[in-house]
Amino acid sequence: MAKKKSSNEERLQKLTPSGKKDESFFEQVFDVVRQVPKGRVTTYGAVAAALGTKLSARMVGWAMNAAHKMSPKVPAQRVVNRAGLLTGKMHFAYPEQMQELLEKEGVKVVHDKVVEFDKLFWDPAVEMGS
Repeated sequence: MAKKKSSNEERLQKLTPSGKKDESFFEQVFDVVRQVPKGRVTTYGAVAAALGTKLSARMVGWAMNAAHKMSPKVPAQRVVNRAGLLTGKMHFAYPEQMQELLEKEGVKVVHDKVVEFDKLFWDPAVEMGS
């Protein structure tokens, strides 16, 4: 008799295209962030919540700090804090790079804050159906 998957396992398989059970948390974060559309932003907390670990926003931030060397690329510039601030900018090659990458995608940033953040916010839990 086959063991039934838990709802958390099913949700994780929806979020991670490979469905591997042994994927690390960082790899799961990278998979979610790669799905954020150009011109949109999400938050550390939204990514954590979509992975079923609502209190792990800080770990999502650590994953974004490590994302710059990943292949395929992880668009870390699309992850901001809950107020739309570019709090991760110091972890790019140079502090202005995060803003430059967002602006290249059509996201307006003023004083390190995404303009019209509410309109550009992409919620992975909603958009990916978890």
